[in-house]
Amino acid sequence: MENLVVKNNIIINAPAVAVWGALINPEQTKKYMFGCKTVSDWKVGSPLLWSAMYEGKETVFVKGTIVDIVPQKLLKYTVIDPNATMADIPENYLNVTYELSGPDGEVNLTVTQDGFEGAADGEKRYQDVYNNGDGWNPILVQIKGVAESAL
Repeated sequence: MENLVVKNNIIINAPAVAVWGALINPEQTKKYMFGCKTVSDWKVGSPLLWSAMYEGKETVFVKGTIVDIVPQKLLKYTVIDPNATMADIPENYLNVTYELSGPDGEVNLTVTQDGFEGAADGEKRYQDVYNNGDGWNPILVQIKGVAESAL
């Protein structure tokens, strides 16, 4: 299988601190990640959970681990759907990387998702994320709105 990577970027007219807040503040993530809030202490090696209320109870929809973090510059973590039928083993986790660059006030946010090649259902998961070429763009547009409205 060839290298399967989904990469998208967007320019956000807000300071890096506002963009960063949109990425890690649980109240902000709920606005663009299908109602899911982030649960983490934001340290390398720590768990990262995406949870929301579902049928009256708190449910974890995505889980992973923080791989690298440089506030207002870089956030890299792994992801898996704990409710899927695939084995919860390192090979089945995908990688998500957010990179913030450019001048403050005009942040270029790039999201890269990879690791599909060796993962269970890798091709299907890639197609789901690739989303007919849209990739992360619908979520990036929402992150932009959250960050810019935080001003």
